[in-house]
Amino acid sequence: MLLDPENTLFIRGAMPVLLLADAPVHDALPLLAAPDGAVPLCEGWSIIPRLTLCVVDGPGDHGIVVPVLAAPVVGGADTGTAPSGMDDWCADAEQAGGAVVLSLEQLPEALDWPALLSSGTARGGFMPAPA
Repeated sequence: MLLDPENTLFIRGAMPVLLLADAPVHDALPLLAAPDGAVPLCEGWSIIPRLTLCVVDGPGDHGIVVPVLAAPVVGGADTGTAPSGMDDWCADAEQAGGAVVLSLEQLPEALDWPALLSSGTARGGFMPAPA
């Protein structure tokens, strides 16, 4: 299923994050319980980060595809265009061996990690990238 890139936020860092809003896989993802900040593995799910498409693949028929060239990328030292930022996000994900994927009802106006990780409404976790 295709997800509009406007419903995503790619966050750069040593542990890259992909925030999803109004994603069709929301209910299929496990509830996130990480009050101490340690994000658990999202069993049965994987992420394939690429410069043009990002695939979040789950068990059975669950999964989404995000056309990422128009997707917002924040964080890191790169202040260039979105495609350049996405290239850096993909490199971050490759170095980390995957990314944290969090599904929310809507994207937050401000990134408040403690609130996101203990809200009781976020779903997801760390998804490995296949080698």
